[in-house]
Amino acid sequence: MTLDAWFIIGTIVGLASTVICVVAAVLKKKPNDVTLLGLAAVELFIVVYAIGSLVRVLGGQNMVGEAWEFWGYMFTAAMLPVAGFYWAMMERTHWSNYVMGAVGVTVVVMLARMAQIWYGTTMAAQALQPLYLHLMQQGIG
Repeated sequence: MTLDAWFIIGTIVGLASTVICVVAAVLKKKPNDVTLLGLAAVELFIVVYAIGSLVRVLGGQNMVGEAWEFWGYMFTAAMLPVAGFYWAMMERTHWSNYVMGAVGVTVVVMLARMAQIWYGTTMAAQALQPLYLHLMQQGIG
């Protein structure tokens, strides 16, 4: 997988949000400004990423994978923080922080998949290629 700046920044924001929310949950804190701002940071990043991706596409860059799949992931990733916020407002207990914590790490996984769609590479395929070539040379594959 190609690690571009979008993925790196998104990973930092998503994991920071997850850590903030899970620590608050472990401390049995109710959703508060800090946890909600962590969730808002994830949403803000996704909105900026969507705009940046649109600019890249309009600028002539093409993604290797299917565009509908990329934009589907983008839309879903944008809806997760909204759903987490709604959950936190409806259930004002420390358990909501666990739900909001799951949003950050889920968005990171979705960013990895969006990078795979954009660049057309997978980390697993790149990692296993030397093993595959070795097996082919041995006549095993």
